[in-house]
Amino acid sequence: MKNTLKILIYFTILSGLVFLYSCSAQKKLDRIKKGEAPSAQLSLGRQESFIPEIKNEKVSRDTLKIKDEDGTEILIMKAVKDEETGEMVAADVLDAAMVTARFRNIAERKGKVDLAFQVIVPASMRDSRWQLRFYPDMFVLEDSVRLEPVIITGSGYRKAQLKGYEQYEKFLSRIIEDSTAFVNVRQLEIFLKRNIPEVYAFKADSTYVSDEQFLSAYGVSQREAVEHYTNKFAKSMNERRKSRKDKMYARYVKAPIVTEGIRLDTVMISSEGDFIYNYVQTINTRPKLRRADIVLSGDIYEQDQKLYDIPRSEPLTFYISSIAAFVDNTERYMTKVVERRASANTECRIDFEVGKYDVKPELGENAVGIKRIEATLASLLENDTFDLDSVVISATASPEGSYASNGKLAQKRSESVSRYFQSYMRHYADSLVEAAGVSMDLDGNVMTQTRKVDVIPLTPRCIPENWEGLYSLVEQDVVMNVDQKDDFFKRFGTKDPDAREAKMRSEDYYKYMRSALYPQLRTVKFNFYLHRKGMIKDTVHTTVIDSTYMRGVQALRDMDYDAALALLRPYEDFNTAVAYMGMDRNKSAMKIISKMERTPEINYLLAILYSREGELDKAVECYVRSCKQNPSYVYRGNLDPEISVLIKMYGLNQEEDEYIDEY
Repeated sequence: MKNTLKILIYFTILSGLVFLYSCSAQKKLDRIKKGEAPSAQLSLGRQESFIPEIKNEKVSRDTLKIKDEDGTEILIMKAVKDEETGEMVAADVLDAAMVTARFRNIAERKGKVDLAFQVIVPASMRDSRWQLRFYPDMFVLEDSVRLEPVIITGSGYRKAQLKGYEQYEKFLSRIIEDSTAFVNVRQLEIFLKRNIPEVYAFKADSTYVSDEQFLSAYGVSQREAVEHYTNKFAKSMNERRKSRKDKMYARYVKAPIVTEGIRLDTVMISSEGDFIYNYVQTINTRPKLRRADIVLSGDIYEQDQKLYDIPRSEPLTFYISSIAAFVDNTERYMTKVVERRASANTECRIDFEVGKYDVKPELGENAVGIKRIEATLASLLENDTFDLDSVVISATASPEGSYASNGKLAQKRSESVSRYFQSYMRHYADSLVEAAGVSMDLDGNVMTQTRKVDVIPLTPRCIPENWEGLYSLVEQDVVMNVDQKDDFFKRFGTKDPDAREAKMRSEDYYKYMRSALYPQLRTVKFNFYLHRKGMIKDTVHTTVIDSTYMRGVQALRDMDYDAALALLRPYEDFNTAVAYMGMDRNKSAMKIISKMERTPEINYLLAILYSREGELDKAVECYVRSCKQNPSYVYRGNLDPEISVLIKMYGLNQEEDEYIDEY
């Protein structure tokens, strides 16, 4: 009776605690829904955490001595203005408080931008039994991307998750994978011992007993015997458990623990203090990228039940500055030498019947080669830039037979090809004249439009035997072995082509060469000689846009620094230096820029380079000069982290009386 009473008291107390706990959580949720409790927010965080480290191995100095353009020395110290006196006084650099601004200027470097912000979750928004899921969304140009979520899991929520996994594991432990566990082995052995002793003996013997022997001995198979002594109910229940794995997983594991595709999943044990997560998202730059926005939304879950949709926050805006903004878009020109005369050539294979020279389009692959040559001639006859002066057709023959007869045959073949294409050119020229048609003048009179197309005669030539071509074919051949090729090359020591060919006939490779290589030597080469229309001088020097350089400039504007540098490196000019800076190759950029006239742009870029290298006095000097030359750089300086750190450190860009001058 006493034990029963203790248990009753325990459950009463426990129920009361659960009730109070639930009530507290509900009140907290109600306050969040009504907006009475602080909600999660995005913040830019501490400014200093986004300022790049300066490569300064020297001792930091409070005061810098720089020179103005006229040589006047200026002392600049780490200073702030006293609000009461209005004077500049030396001061330590203090850590900035929490930034409440909704925008920040950030810099693109090496084609990438780091969007750094904080996800802040107040303590009043958290509960042990809840899981808070926050989803940062990024908006860039016309695109929106959901970034990896930040998960804050209460200790009670995680405990419930782990309990679900434990229950599921208990369920899995009841599943038996070994089917033999359901066989009543003892009863099966008794059956075999009494009825099939020879099979029972197999327990201690390696003698194989086939299923046929088992069946003939008792009228049932081995499988049927095993099934007979199997606990079918237990087996059936086990199979049922297997089939319910997915269903039981969903019942017990209501809120699975996710480990992939999230930025952070942290378990909060204590509810004291705000939760702050420093989130950094790196993105690749793209053309016209000038800003990016980040907004935050989320959900509150209690196990598998969504309790609340956390409204979308006000956006954080990042204004992006780039070194590419300094690109010089001035068109660059180059001198181009234009030649009056030009030439082109092509080859085609035209097959002839053995010992014949007539062109037959239907023979072999002739139709393909002829069509290609016709298309080339047509394009030259219609060309608006060049006039066709002459065409030389050279036919070649393979080495079999005598050199003299091959020369005659090749010449006849060349003449035949010339006549064939001469006829084509004449008909094509006539078609162009006909296509010009007729027209009417303003008075209605019919005017015949004539188009003069000069038909250029084709000059036939021949190469009796194409030994050079055969040499190249043998070099590239993959069928002939090394010894065969070496023997062939030795034959070139024989100057008489007929004697050379006669010696090869007795070699084992000759048959292969004649069948596989010789046909490839029977080609026709076309040489086209042209001149530019209306051009009298043999050469003209003209100025054209340097397309290679301008492609480099475009790549620089697109912030594709690798491509830009590959194109601009040979020029070693201002844009080349900008490309080097975009790749953080500062010494190479400095080598170019330091030789240039100290324009506002040059001084500003030098300030960035010196700041990167830790030479703060030179950096400040160049920046101050650039601002005096071009006041717009006063505002630009806040966009570049290398300059903004100097502005904050030395109180630059204040009024003139804020500088401490000594003469």
